[in-house]
Amino acid sequence: MKKWTTVDQALTPDGKSISLHEHDGSYAIRVDGIPLMSTRQHASEEKLAELACAHVHGIRRARVLIGGLGFGFTLRAVLGAVAADATVVMAEILGAVIAWNRNPAFPLAADVLADPRVTVRQQDVGEVIREARGSFDSIILDVDNGPAALSTGGNGRLYDSAGLQNARAALRPAGCLALWSAAPDPAFERLMVQAGFIVEARRCRSHASSGRWHTLFLGRLK
Repeated sequence: MKKWTTVDQALTPDGKSISLHEHDGSYAIRVDGIPLMSTRQHASEEKLAELACAHVHGIRRARVLIGGLGFGFTLRAVLGAVAADATVVMAEILGAVIAWNRNPAFPLAADVLADPRVTVRQQDVGEVIREARGSFDSIILDVDNGPAALSTGGNGRLYDSAGLQNARAALRPAGCLALWSAAPDPAFERLMVQAGFIVEARRCRSHASSGRWHTLFLGRLK
């Protein structure tokens, strides 16, 4: 049986190892050896983008913020959902992840990162959100494994009460905050409600009709 090959590795800001692996044309990212994402499973990421951008079709010069590049599936789906005059801000804190996706030797996201609608910021998406006020029609967070299953402790600041209030302030009227989670989280859902969102939780499989169930949280402004 063909084994996974380590293509490259780097360190996260908190000193963990993040690595890119390849197996028979598929790619995966691991943090300290623990699988984080794979090119074999991305249906829930695409569904997250579709739901988050459903309301922007008629909005001129729509602005969308994505936190977490991964393998670019969320970004690709957003670009397919927004108009030609839209701006999509792609925030990814890890330079290695950006470099892997931009590398033409890998069949990842070089094409969508080169789309003129995309602005790439190598920055913590939490910082981008805190700097923004009434700036985005949608904010999509596909960071780590969701509110509870964190591989990097600092990501928790995105999902606590203050983080949700910051996201709410960064949205335009009728905006949407959409978050990916590896599992249901009723406590987090209640926290979103307390932060002033009308909340809907959707379940979606990792593949089109199979694979693990993931949870998508949609928070719309009242």
